[in-house]
Amino acid sequence: MRASPISPTVDFSAEGVQHGFLRLPYSRDDSAWGSVTIPVTVVKNGEGPTALLTGGNHGDEYEGPIALFDLARTLRAEDVSGRIIIVPAMNYPAFLAGTRTSPIDRGNMNRSFPGAPDGTVTQKIADYFQRTLLPLADVVLDFHSGGKTLDFLPFCAAHILPDKAQEAKAFDLVSAFGAPWSMKMLEIDAVGMYDTAAEEMGKVFVTTELGGGGTATARSAGIAKAGVANMLRAAGIFKGPVESKKTTWLDMPDGNCFSFAEDGGLLEPLFDLGDTVRKDDAVARIHPVGRTGVQPLDITARMDGILVARHFPGLVKSGDCVSVLATIVGE
Repeated sequence: MRASPISPTVDFSAEGVQHGFLRLPYSRDDSAWGSVTIPVTVVKNGEGPTALLTGGNHGDEYEGPIALFDLARTLRAEDVSGRIIIVPAMNYPAFLAGTRTSPIDRGNMNRSFPGAPDGTVTQKIADYFQRTLLPLADVVLDFHSGGKTLDFLPFCAAHILPDKAQEAKAFDLVSAFGAPWSMKMLEIDAVGMYDTAAEEMGKVFVTTELGGGGTATARSAGIAKAGVANMLRAAGIFKGPVESKKTTWLDMPDGNCFSFAEDGGLLEPLFDLGDTVRKDDAVARIHPVGRTGVQPLDITARMDGILVARHFPGLVKSGDCVSVLATIVGE
């Protein structure tokens, strides 16, 4: 396969702290010999495991970039046993634009793996992670939140996996992260995901959903900062004890967790995040907006649970995810 066109300005094997870029040539109208320069930090101190920490996989999700730009600025080599690779804004063009997908090629980074070295800009970045960065890692943390279109209870998550030893290590790190909620997560569509690429390589993969609405809060950013430090301590990479935090475990057992809009219109939430919902309860109501005097459409729950995610904008389109439920499985 063709070599990646991305070249790093850091040496991933060198000791100490390095700040630099992943440089991807990108010829465009306003810069014939231009580049996409993705910020990266590498901190290495002796032998030990490697953690790959990423945010901005979707460009309108901000807790990860906040936590990781801060960590990259403050981390010292003597705090580390092993290596930490930090990419605060993985889909950098999307991050700069404040959009879920790249403004260059409309690429959704988290549906672009394994990527291609001769593909679009997004595919080239995915390929570099697939073939260069993921193989270096033992532990991977990829921060997410709801972006502009979803809002979540703040949780850290990992997936149910065929390899139970790999799964157990991931859930141990989820517990150490110490978010208010911890999730055994089910994906609607796992094809092309960064998560799937990492897990298929046998990496211990952890992710989050820490809020939404296309912004961060003091609380959600604080959860991200404390969580990444705790996870690195639990992985034996960051020195110091894990700060014990209470978390409630949730499970997404099957597709009945999700409810979708069948028509567009004005969305009226009938429950708030964290509320208990019973099967057949109306979780939201869609009001037609083309005329007055028309009956609204109720979106009903397909299972008992608590509301862990909801559609954020006031208007909804047919096919949009309106709500997500999960069950409490322990604390």
